[in-house]
Amino acid sequence: MVDTYLLLGTNMGDRVSLLSGARSEIGREVGTISQLSAVYETAAWGHERQPSFLNQVVVVATPLQPLELLGRINGIEKAFGRQRAVKWGPRPLDIDILFYGDRIIDGPTLQVPHPRLPDRRFALVPMQEIAPFFLHPQSRKSMTELLDETTDHLPVNHFNTDTHEHYEF
Repeated sequence: MVDTYLLLGTNMGDRVSLLSGARSEIGREVGTISQLSAVYETAAWGHERQPSFLNQVVVVATPLQPLELLGRINGIEKAFGRQRAVKWGPRPLDIDILFYGDRIIDGPTLQVPHPRLPDRRFALVPMQEIAPFFLHPQSRKSMTELLDETTDHLPVNHFNTDTHEHYEF
């Protein structure tokens, strides 16, 4: 079993239900979710003229090998209506592999740790919440250090999934 950190994101439809459904499918298809961050509402990154995202990091103990994991999460995204028409465009569900244990994977279809993690506050905030001292296997910096150093200043707000209210983090 390997602890894998996955970033879930959605900016279409009933975002709260989509995150909940994604967590259920991950539990069925990928492994046991052992930890999850709060949900954050975040500005879109890349193509900024689109609805805001809800993002959450989950830690999953998985028996799957990296490429098998990628195939499963791509299947979950597709089942939730994901179409890869526009890079960084709106999507009902996005699942990124941030870390696969402490492994470094640099292949044509999978790069882990996620290569843009240090530049994405929307991923660093929930990572820092649940694993502040987790060390990035390449830079050897903690999530707290990476968050302090990121040049991304787009807003990341805590989102209350019960009341659908948010407040600034």
